[in-house]
Amino acid sequence: MDFAPTRASRRAASTKIVVAGGFGVGKTTLVGAVSEIVPLRTEALVTNESEGVDDLAAVPTKSTTTVAMDFGRLTLAEDLVLYLFGTPGQRRFWFMWDDLCLGAIGAIVLVDTERLEEAFSPLDYFEAKGLPFIVAVNQFDGARRYSVGDVAQALALPPDVPVISIDARDRESAKQALVRVTEYALERLTRSLSLKVN
Repeated sequence: MDFAPTRASRRAASTKIVVAGGFGVGKTTLVGAVSEIVPLRTEALVTNESEGVDDLAAVPTKSTTTVAMDFGRLTLAEDLVLYLFGTPGQRRFWFMWDDLCLGAIGAIVLVDTERLEEAFSPLDYFEAKGLPFIVAVNQFDGARRYSVGDVAQALALPPDVPVISIDARDRESAKQALVRVTEYALERLTRSLSLKVN
């Protein structure tokens, strides 16, 4: 008798990925571009009340902001489902990051090369948590292009941290970031397990 699991009987594994970064770098856009369900968004209008609290100078046309999270889902393979959680970018909402990252296998830190300094705090956060992360450079229209090597150097990243260029609006491009962070998280897990065995 053959007891090998059939495709129908195999249970799908679900995995949680966090999409993080500064204000206005494209987190909501990325989750919306790849999600196979209508994404859950918790956006509020940017009002005059945020003057002096939020720095909107770099994104003057942005009229909404995520106040809790973005949520989406993507089936990468028949037996692998990714649940995506986009973090709020404004510092005053960062207290939610711990809850959003709970149980995640990895994170994508989206960066805008015009505002690279905003990436340091998210990078420090994930390094301190020990959560595997990749850096995805969102290619904004009209922004100056830099090589991924130059971005990695400017951010003083460890050599093993993947840096890729994406267009958060493009489904296939954004999907590559999800595939890469999943691969990287598995690589880190395998390395960690082999060290424990040896």
